[in-house]
Amino acid sequence: MTVPGDPSAPAALRPGTPPVPTLAGNAALGVTQIILWGGTFFLIAVVAGPIVASTGWPQGIVVGALSLAIFVSGLPAPLVGRLIRRHGGRPVLVAGSLLVAAGLALMAAATSLPIFLLAWAVAGIGMSASLFDPLFAAIGQAYGTAARGAMTQIAIASGFAVSLCWPATSFLVERIGWRGACLTYAVLAAVVVAPLYAWAVPRAARAGVPEAATGADPAAGPPAPARLPGEHLLAATFTTAAMIMTAVSVQLPLLLQALGILGGTAVALTTLIGPSQVGVRVIELAFGRRAHPVWSLLMSSASVGLGLLLLATLPAAAWLAMILYGAGNGMRTVVRGTLPYALYGQRDYAAAMGRLARLPLLGQAVTPLACGYLAEWFGPVTLLHLMLAVALVNLGLSLLVVRHALRPAAGTA
Repeated sequence: MTVPGDPSAPAALRPGTPPVPTLAGNAALGVTQIILWGGTFFLIAVVAGPIVASTGWPQGIVVGALSLAIFVSGLPAPLVGRLIRRHGGRPVLVAGSLLVAAGLALMAAATSLPIFLLAWAVAGIGMSASLFDPLFAAIGQAYGTAARGAMTQIAIASGFAVSLCWPATSFLVERIGWRGACLTYAVLAAVVVAPLYAWAVPRAARAGVPEAATGADPAAGPPAPARLPGEHLLAATFTTAAMIMTAVSVQLPLLLQALGILGGTAVALTTLIGPSQVGVRVIELAFGRRAHPVWSLLMSSASVGLGLLLLATLPAAAWLAMILYGAGNGMRTVVRGTLPYALYGQRDYAAAMGRLARLPLLGQAVTPLACGYLAEWFGPVTLLHLMLAVALVNLGLSLLVVRHALRPAAGTA
C-alpha cells in the first residue's frame, strides 16, 4: 500500500511530482476529440438531410437539435469543473464519453421526434464532460506548468476533425444510412474514446491541490475555488469568440454565395481554415511557451476580426480572410485552456474552467437560430456585418483582459 509522499508511490500521488505528459498520450487525446466532435458538433451538418428525407421530421427542428445539445451541455459545466477538481479528470471524461455513446445509440434507434431530441439532450450532458473544456481542465490540474504544451499538442491533433469527419460521415451515410452512422460513432465513443481516456488521462484525483496545512481537517476537502475580479470579463470574451466561431461554421457557405463566390471556389476557400488552425497551433507549440497566453488571446481576436473585415470589404481577398480567420480560431481553442491556467493557477483551474465554459456554450446554443433568422430577415451580407461588429466587440474585450491580466505584474515591477 502506498500513501502520498511515499517514494514508491506513483508520480501522480507524490506531492510536488505531477505526472509528465507524453506525445503518445497527447496524440491519443487528440483522437478522442476527433471522434467526439465528429459524432456531435459536426454530425448534424451531414446527417440532417438524410434524416429529414427518411422521417419527414421538420428540418428546422432536426438541425436545431444540435442547439439543444449545446444548451444542455452548458448547464452542468460548473458542476463538471468541480467534480474534476475534487476527483480528477479520468472518471469524469470516461463517464462523459459513455454518455455521448448512449445518446448516439438512442439517436440511431429513434423512431419519433421526441426520442430524437431526448437523444441529443443525453449527448449534450456527455459533451459537457468529454470535450475540450473538461479535457483541458483535467490535464491542467494533472500536469501543472507542463499542461500548456500538452493542450497545444492535443489541439494540433484534433485540428483535423472537420477534414476527417465530414467525409467519413458522408461515406457512412452512403453505405449504412444515417442511423448506421450514428451507431458507428456511438461504438467509437464507447470502445475507443472511453478506453483512451482511461489510459491517457492521469489517475491523480487532486494532483493540483496542495496538501492540507498542519492541523487542518483532511476530510474537509480542498478549499473553495477562487473567483478573480475579472472572471465575468473573461467569460464575455470567450462567449463572443465562441459565437463568432459558431456563426461562421453554420453560415459560411451562405456568406460566400452572397459575395458571389460559388461552387468549387467556395469549397476550396473553406478548406483553408483547417490547415490554418493547425499551422498556428504548431507555431504556438514551437514559439509561444514563454509568452503570457493573454497575448495569444489578443492575437486570436485581432486575426479573426481582420479576417471578417477582409471578407466583408474585399471579397477578392477571401483566401486571405479564410487564413486569418482559421489562424485566429485555431489559437482560440488553445487560449481557452491556457489563459485560465495562467490566471488561476493549478489548484483552482478545473473549477474555473467549468464556470467559464457555461456562458460560451449557452451563447453557442442560440447562435445558429439567431443567425438563421437574421439571414432570412436582413440578408447574408448584413449578417456578415453584424458578425464583424461582434468581432470588434470581442477585440475590445480582449484588450481589457490584457490590461486586467498584466496589471499585477506591472504593479510589482
